[in-house]
Amino acid sequence: MNKPRPLRLRTLVLTGVMALAASTALAFSHPATIQINGLRVQSDVPPVVTANRQTYLPLRVVTAHLGARVSYDKKTRGITVTRGADRLRMHLGKQAAIFNGRAVLLSHAPFAVRGRTMVAAKTIERTLGPKVEYNARKSTINVVTGGPDAAMGQDAAEDTSDNAF
Repeated sequence: MNKPRPLRLRTLVLTGVMALAASTALAFSHPATIQINGLRVQSDVPPVVTANRQTYLPLRVVTAHLGARVSYDKKTRGITVTRGADRLRMHLGKQAAIFNGRAVLLSHAPFAVRGRTMVAAKTIERTLGPKVEYNARKSTINVVTGGPDAAMGQDAAEDTSDNAF
């Protein structure tokens, strides 16, 4: 019968140092901010930036500033974004979506953070039309439109290289 080995002092010290380093880094980090056409936008849920710099934005905050409407169906977990005659229908946790009656595959499935729908920057670019850029040095996500009349889905109509939104 094998007896459990006692933890060595070195293991305990190393674990403590790693935990201290991680908590210090977290304490001094700050979430990315969102700017739309150069103006900082407040959100109760900050954007998510992954280690490989993929960005996810709170959908309702961005769409409100871009003139689109968002509706959410709790029963089906369905999200509909409408801007003019354009419509994007998607569901939390699913990459499959419908854009203007056409089936599309989102680059990443929408997900919820504290009750807010988060979508990939690529989805916002391809359906709402603005350019989305992440500045790691300033920890800022810039959403730049072509003006107040930027058409929803303009990039999607022009870019037929892949079907991923």
